[in-house]
Amino acid sequence: MAVSLPLVERKEPSAFERKSVKAFQEEVQGIYLADNRPWVVGYSGGKDSTATLQLVWYAVAGLPPEQRKKPVYVIASDTFVETPVIVDYIDDNLEAINRAAKEQGMPFEAHKVTPEIKDTFWVNLIGRGYPPPSTKFRWCTDRMKIQPANKFILDRVAEFGEVIMVLGSRQGESASRDQVLKAHAIKGSRLRRHSTLANAFVLAPIEEFTTDDVWTYILQVKCPWGTNNNRLVTMYRNAGAGECPLVVDTSTPSCGNSRFGCWVCTVVEQDHSMESMVDSGEEWMEALLDFRNLLKSHHDPEVKRKVRRLKRRDGKIRLKKDGTPSPGPYELEERKKLLRTLLEVQQQVRREGPDPDNRLISAGELHEIRSIWRTEESDWEDSVPVIYRQVVGEDLDWVHDDVTALTAKDQVILKDVCKKHGTPAELVARLIDVERQTQGMSRRAGIYDRIEALFRQDWPDEAAREAFRLGPDKTGEEDN
Repeated sequence: MAVSLPLVERKEPSAFERKSVKAFQEEVQGIYLADNRPWVVGYSGGKDSTATLQLVWYAVAGLPPEQRKKPVYVIASDTFVETPVIVDYIDDNLEAINRAAKEQGMPFEAHKVTPEIKDTFWVNLIGRGYPPPSTKFRWCTDRMKIQPANKFILDRVAEFGEVIMVLGSRQGESASRDQVLKAHAIKGSRLRRHSTLANAFVLAPIEEFTTDDVWTYILQVKCPWGTNNNRLVTMYRNAGAGECPLVVDTSTPSCGNSRFGCWVCTVVEQDHSMESMVDSGEEWMEALLDFRNLLKSHHDPEVKRKVRRLKRRDGKIRLKKDGTPSPGPYELEERKKLLRTLLEVQQQVRREGPDPDNRLISAGELHEIRSIWRTEESDWEDSVPVIYRQVVGEDLDWVHDDVTALTAKDQVILKDVCKKHGTPAELVARLIDVERQTQGMSRRAGIYDRIEALFRQDWPDEAAREAFRLGPDKTGEEDN
């Protein structure tokens, strides 16, 4: 499809002054026909990935049907905590892409990639007690974005030998990104080596486009899979922000100040995107914004000491350079509060938002959190089903848990007995759990190692815990 695009007043020289849209498409066609390596197009729903996918689609559509043999996979990342408005938009487009591909005889397949349950945001934050992500401890990106996308790519590598990743990267987005593009360039080729994956190469067909070029292209050229790009413009206008790209390696820019991403993101200081959406009429999202701001407040040193443990997850107390303890994971009681609040927010957005079935946390995540609390936190009262029932008013299909028959009442008795004898109640509870978990086994291999590992942990008394909660934070140093 040859298109003549009008030039508008712009700050940077337009790529279309040097090369026509037809020339860009022909360039893509030549690379597509050069070999049998399948393509994987990263699609985030934002302007750059939309322009990239459109350009590729029209390039392939311009080939004779017998030459459209090489598969083009379109993948979108869903972390399960994407902004609901964006999730709906991407879902609609993925469905339209698959429908249009079938109708037009195009070799495109759209897929959504998601993290494993054990790697989701809520399982790590509420289940394991990880702190909210920060610039110095951004634990979420690798687990929730890079690994799912890379798994899909590696599966295609295993099937075909090599693949080509097609991304909406552009020159001038950032100095560091430009350095990465140059560092992995292949002399004499438009392709680049993938920064981390062997047998994967990267193509950036719109790298010469300016921001104005991107908008000109997607507004002047009809979307080939049938959706309306004006809806995308409206979302950008309402959000007042840029897109969050599909992240495939650590060199790919994460969301940063662009807020078409996770609604729980605490890496940015202020979520201007969600604030803009609320101001633009999406008042039901205010509950999401409040919860996100609650998590952000937990970065404050004073709050941090009140909601998080003295010990790390490995059972050790780590000291900062000034000799003060560095906070560990969330206290279990704080995780319970967060779960309750999250479920209350879910109920609220179901009542006030456009989707009465809106899911902020899945049943699979709730089951995983329950398992972690029961096996790692001595949660004898089995809190997850209790909290869920109290907030939602119904039960999930909970698996009968016979890890321990002990109850919350037993835990109160245990704490009283341990207090009288000056013994850490948490240590005794964990020892009991080890015994219960291995009960009935014909060979209880490893039980002594597990017991020894518990005794090797640091078991501070209540005075030390209280000093930690009240003590000064002299460095402001982030923990990781």
